[in-house]
Amino acid sequence: MTETDAVRPETSRVRITVAYRGSAFHGAADNPGVRTVIGDLRDALNRVIGDEVEITLAGRTDAGVHATGQVITLDLPAGTDLENLVHRLNRMCAPDIALRDAEEVPSDFDARFSATWRRYRYTIRDSVTVDPLTADRSWHVPMDLDPAAMVDAARALIGEHDFSSFCRRPDSEGPVSLLRRILDISVTRPENPDGGRGDLVVEVTGTAFCHQMVRSIVGTLVDVGRGRLSPSDLPRILAARDRSAAGQVAPPHGLVLAEVGYDGERWDAGTS
Repeated sequence: MTETDAVRPETSRVRITVAYRGSAFHGAADNPGVRTVIGDLRDALNRVIGDEVEITLAGRTDAGVHATGQVITLDLPAGTDLENLVHRLNRMCAPDIALRDAEEVPSDFDARFSATWRRYRYTIRDSVTVDPLTADRSWHVPMDLDPAAMVDAARALIGEHDFSSFCRRPDSEGPVSLLRRILDISVTRPENPDGGRGDLVVEVTGTAFCHQMVRSIVGTLVDVGRGRLSPSDLPRILAARDRSAAGQVAPPHGLVLAEVGYDGERWDAGTS
């Protein structure tokens, strides 16, 4: 045992649920030279804890994408008062970041690799008029969309497929699998509490996602909703395995990482 090991304090693994306003950041993950969610959290934690803290994200989100249910894990000195920690961090990180809860978890729990599913929510304002109060949290499409056609089209995407047509291909050499499993897609129009017609909300739940996958799915469903594509086109688009076969990529500001689940097994648990 080295002298450093002898004085190293014991730590506990902590899980924290985080919400943030994505328009304030250049994404959630580390990105040198620009403001990120992890960067702000790490700076605040270092000031409170007095030491460098490594943070693991459940999922990366692009610049402009929001979250209400992002999850992070980190190792903190054993005995840390988590209620006080959350209170102090919320004061330091407001108004762009809010820590919703914190709890100790087993040492092998990992925000990313222990996750078994993720749910994203996308809001679309299909109306002639823009709502200034929600313009930075919804995609304004200035025409009525057909939600029934969008629901019909989404059925083809549920299940395990190669989603190459809906993903930005990674910048890496060699073969990359874009096989993913979608558990559910819903298209609803929740009641507007202020009266009038509510916005369309698309929720996509899957075991894992590749880059821009949800935004590409939403953009393609919007093209169906406005009549540019037919629901019967979706199997062809999937089979093409070509990004140019799908519809537009929806803008980032309408997307929210709503929830991360940790129940059951990862869908790829049996693969190497």
